[in-house]
Amino acid sequence: MRNLINISHSKAEFGNDLPLSATTWDAATNSVICAFGPTKTSISIRLKRILESAPNNTGPVSQSQDIVSWEAPCPLPDLDCDKILDLHYFPEDLTTCLILAGGDIVVVREEPLPDEDKIEIVGSVDAGITAAAWAPDEELLAITTRADTLLLMTRSYENITAISMTSEDLKASKHVSVGWGKSETQFKGKRAKALRDPTMPERVDEGTPSPFDKGETTISWRGDGAYLAVNSVIQETRRAIRIYSREGTLDSVTEPVDGLEGALSWRPSGNLMAGIQRLEDRIDVVFFERNGLRHGQFSLRLTAEELRMWGSDISLKWNVDSTVLAVCFKDRVQLWTTGNYHWYLKQEISRASDLEDPQGPLFAGWHPERALRLTVASKDAAEVLEYAFDVAKGSTTPPNDSGIVGVIDGKSLKLTPIRLANVPPPMSLHDITLKSNAVDVAFSRSGSQVAVLEGGSVTLSNWNLGKRPVSAPSLQRSFPIIVPDGSHPRQICFLGDSRIFILASSGAKSTAQVLCLDTDEQFLPCDWILQTGVSRLFTSSDHQSICVHSDDRSVSEIKGLDMTSTHQEGSSLSLQQFTKLPLQAPWVEVVHYGDETIAFGLSANGTLYANDRLLLKNCTSFLVTPAHVILTTTQSLLKFVHMNTVQELDVPHDNPEVDERCRSLERGAKLVTVMPTSFSLTLQMPRGNLETIYPRALVLAGIRRSINAKRYHTAFFACRNQRVDMNILHDHAPEQFMANVELFIDQIKKVEHIDLFLSQLREEDVSVSMYKETLQKDDNAMNGQAINGVNGASTAKLAATSSTSKINKICDAFLEVLQNRASTNLQNIITAHVCKSPPDLNAGLLVAAKLRAEDIDAAERAVEHICFLADVNRLYDNALGLYDLDLALLVAQQSQKDPREYIPFLQNLQQMPTLRKQFTIDDHLARYTKALSHLYSLNAFDEILTYMQKHELYKEAIEIYRYQETELNQLMRLYADYLLAHSKFKEAGIAYEYLSDLTAASESYRAAQLWRESLCCATLIPLPASQLQALAHALADTLAESKDHASAAMIHLDYLEDIETAARLYCKGYHFAEAMRLLGLRQRPDLFETIVDAGLAEGLAGMTELLAECKAQLGAQVPRLQELRVKKAEDPRKSHPPLFSLTKATTHSRTPLFSKLESGQQEELTWACFCRPIVSFFDGGGGGGGADIPDNVSLAPTDTSTSAGTFMTRYTSRSNSTLHTTTTRKTSKNRRREERKRARGKKGSVYEEEYLVASIERLIERVNSVGDELARLVEGLLRRCMRERARGVEAAYCHLLALCAACLDDVFGLADDKEAAPTNRAGGASMGADEDPAAAAGPSGVRPGGADGVFWDSLEGAGRRLQRPVIRSFQRSALLGVEVL
Repeated sequence: MRNLINISHSKAEFGNDLPLSATTWDAATNSVICAFGPTKTSISIRLKRILESAPNNTGPVSQSQDIVSWEAPCPLPDLDCDKILDLHYFPEDLTTCLILAGGDIVVVREEPLPDEDKIEIVGSVDAGITAAAWAPDEELLAITTRADTLLLMTRSYENITAISMTSEDLKASKHVSVGWGKSETQFKGKRAKALRDPTMPERVDEGTPSPFDKGETTISWRGDGAYLAVNSVIQETRRAIRIYSREGTLDSVTEPVDGLEGALSWRPSGNLMAGIQRLEDRIDVVFFERNGLRHGQFSLRLTAEELRMWGSDISLKWNVDSTVLAVCFKDRVQLWTTGNYHWYLKQEISRASDLEDPQGPLFAGWHPERALRLTVASKDAAEVLEYAFDVAKGSTTPPNDSGIVGVIDGKSLKLTPIRLANVPPPMSLHDITLKSNAVDVAFSRSGSQVAVLEGGSVTLSNWNLGKRPVSAPSLQRSFPIIVPDGSHPRQICFLGDSRIFILASSGAKSTAQVLCLDTDEQFLPCDWILQTGVSRLFTSSDHQSICVHSDDRSVSEIKGLDMTSTHQEGSSLSLQQFTKLPLQAPWVEVVHYGDETIAFGLSANGTLYANDRLLLKNCTSFLVTPAHVILTTTQSLLKFVHMNTVQELDVPHDNPEVDERCRSLERGAKLVTVMPTSFSLTLQMPRGNLETIYPRALVLAGIRRSINAKRYHTAFFACRNQRVDMNILHDHAPEQFMANVELFIDQIKKVEHIDLFLSQLREEDVSVSMYKETLQKDDNAMNGQAINGVNGASTAKLAATSSTSKINKICDAFLEVLQNRASTNLQNIITAHVCKSPPDLNAGLLVAAKLRAEDIDAAERAVEHICFLADVNRLYDNALGLYDLDLALLVAQQSQKDPREYIPFLQNLQQMPTLRKQFTIDDHLARYTKALSHLYSLNAFDEILTYMQKHELYKEAIEIYRYQETELNQLMRLYADYLLAHSKFKEAGIAYEYLSDLTAASESYRAAQLWRESLCCATLIPLPASQLQALAHALADTLAESKDHASAAMIHLDYLEDIETAARLYCKGYHFAEAMRLLGLRQRPDLFETIVDAGLAEGLAGMTELLAECKAQLGAQVPRLQELRVKKAEDPRKSHPPLFSLTKATTHSRTPLFSKLESGQQEELTWACFCRPIVSFFDGGGGGGGADIPDNVSLAPTDTSTSAGTFMTRYTSRSNSTLHTTTTRKTSKNRRREERKRARGKKGSVYEEEYLVASIERLIERVNSVGDELARLVEGLLRRCMRERARGVEAAYCHLLALCAACLDDVFGLADDKEAAPTNRAGGASMGADEDPAAAAGPSGVRPGGADGVFWDSLEGAGRRLQRPVIRSFQRSALLGVEVL
């Protein structure tokens, strides 16, 4: 779909007496080396360099410099004069090599060394040379001699091999054709020539040379230099192509082809060789493979007169990237490209003045690095031309975005409006036949005018795109172009619908001409000379201005155009430059965005600029629309950039999975055109076929644009056709939608479409989740300027604090509008009720019930619809719940229920009284509370008691009878018994006490260990003294066992009057001050030594033992934890040998987690779910400096792996349920085993580090908890004159606190890093957000079951942030010295 556009044209004319005979490129300076002579009258050879002119040069286009000239007499007497067969330039050493037909190999040095000659004959072939060619790597020179010998020489011109070319070479290949693609191989039915061998053609070529064959020899190398081909005549009877390897070994010979001529060019990509076959009525370009077999052809489309006049001498030349084949004739050069197995004639460079030139045809030379730059030379001039592949397309601005594309193919212009008829190439919807080969094509803004630039005229056609089917363009008129001699029209563009502008280049000056033509006139009213070189002349994207891209990289607009006048004076026009691109850009688009003019330029190396700002470095093609810049990248991605000011343009990252502005493409795909109106984008694949896609960015932009314009009908059908969640119709502009619900209904109209919208409502706000707006809106944007291509309507979201359900709010709004349209939108009313969250089925059924009284048929249809929307069984229950048996019958008839089941049930209900029927229905529907209320209405208290106990409705029954004392007490008694039976002793005690049953209340409180309440009720009974003391003893013993010594002491003191036991209990609880107060109050100083001092000694011993155990635990666990982390940092494999020894020999010892990982069961456990946490676990969670991750985990499945089974499972004795049951048993067993392993934290296991960290954390909590007890112990010791003991235990505790504080950094991480890198349970840096196990598990994030779940919990716990424990401060006694930690 791409045409060749001439972006650069310069010409150098020579007034020498010697004709130009050869050219070559100097790739280092982009200059052309020209060789002149020799001729029959002059034996001189002259070399000149044509320099590339500066962009602002006002002198000649090309400046020439003489290099050297010398006389070269021909050493062969049978030649009239010598001839340059090959001219090659070596830029690294500034030398030129000339191969002469007389046999001399001449080297010309521009800067010779002192011991070197400027001109040197480095070799000579006595027999003479017929052809020569350098290898692409410039390391080998291939020469064929007049003695039928092939010579291969090195760069230093040393002969390395000489191969004789004889007729025996024809035996090198034995070609067998199987007739691929021939009509003989196609199936034609049983009546076809079944006995004929399809591999044998009807006529066998013998390789007879063409009558126009001059007997020349041609050499061509493959692009990689591994093979070369030699096209020569063998014994004057057959022309064949020999293929040699780089070492000179004959590889193959082409099959015989009649009429084959001497032209030969091997495609640099290496797959084909091109040659010329002359037939009686046409000339074909034929292709050969390296093995010598034919591989297709195409015709040059020459008439008989053209064959006679300028088709007698033809040569071929591929460009460096194999995209363009140059076919050189006597007076013209044609450029051919291919796509979808069709060959297009894209450009023809014609020089009619050279038709009678006796020196031979034009010859072309491609630039070795710039693929589309070439020289076309004749005897007295050389032209340098550069082309670019570009799509001739119509407007991409709605509503004129019909997707018009024009493809040039010689005298045929292929037109296709892709939005209206997506015709794949090489076909097209319409073809326009031209008088001569097309140069360029342009389309008007509306697409109704097609202007084709031909060699000397402009053809204008009318095209009515509004008619269906689209008619063919009709020829309107043809305008001749009047340009000075030497000027060449090369580009054409439209301004609006009536003005045509043509760019013509002058051949002798660095100037360009802009010709203006009004489509209603017969003449050219404007001829404006630009005093600078122009690369492109094009229209802005809105067709409002003409832009010029100059050779100096500037981009300008033509000012002074009068669109209302039919005559335009050239003097009134001027160029206004608005930007200058950093690089020369063959592809430029100009967009007017507000008050800013933006030029998007794509350079040949893939760099995309917006004015002078770099946007992207790997762009392959781009398009612009009013809303987007669309581009493709070398990473095979399609990206959308929201149109904005230059500095605000935001290119999305390469995240096609999460960003609507980026999506993946087939490799090599390029943009053709975009049609925002239909949300479509057309791309061309490398092989030539077209693909039209509907990118989410375009679709959503169009939907948002329609919503903002309140075109809900367009937005709805765009969502429907492109499968976009219809919640966006509300979520994009919720306030606007709620204010225009009636407009929405009026535009949508069809009941089915309204139902579709209502049924897809969800609570999720898709405008911030699924379809998040990627355009950064600017509050200071231009007034009235479109944002994202549309005028910005209010898109404010509803307040986040709103507690109203979005679905219910929309459904209520629809119901409010539809209540007056029940006759036409009854179905929508029912849908609005059913689609609420939760579904309001009762309201929908009531609508049908109300309708049943008016129109039974309509009611049945309504019931049928509601049964379609909801579960019919649930609807049946709701209909029963409405106590409408007729409605329930209608619903039941729409279900799959057996009439023998529901009809007797409904008949039975019909015969019951109203209250009994309602009770029966509610009991049947398990609405027990409501059924209980019906029993209350029936005044059936005994039945209520039974029903309450059966369904445990005690609270409901008590609430009903709260004002009826007798019944309430009876219900409360049953409820108290129920609570006591279910071990809810506290509540049972309160209920019994409410009923004044103090005995039962006391027992219930005792069971709940509420000693105060129990003793209170016992004393109020009152109990006998013996029973009361027994109760007090039992309660005190229970409290003492639970370490509540203070409460036990109070019972002994208040109820048993046992002072000694009470004091001892206070001492056990480290309440020494209370014990001494009690003994002093009761005047028992004799008990101080036996009770208080003994209690102090016992407490001191226990505390000392506890502190010693904690110190020992710290001394053992902290070093072990440090050792584990050091090993893990050095080598994770060695730190956990049991985990990584998971080979096939030890599959029985593998954990189920790794069994699933090995068996690849992603249904239960995704790889990403565990891969990241495992890596984080073994790296300490923070990327431990590149430690190797174990790679020896076996991938063999185990018997603990779960599977859904195969299709054969149904035919075996073990069903799916049996398989899953067995798996469940194994999973449960493995889970319990894994939980025990995790709880033990055995040394060397994967859980050891987690266990150690948790154990140290618990130890610190324990140490903090004994601080108060130790303080009371120290005070007691000092009061009893035990100072040294107090000092010792206090010092031991302070030392333990210091040890705990010192290990915090080692165990839980540095305190300074807690915010920057939160610690995990393993002590390393925590996992990032993207490494969270739940997040890594993907969308499901489901915790696996069994042993895998235990390991999951361990890894998840390791990733959680762990609060650094706080060491409580302890203030030492002032009598022993104060120290605050």
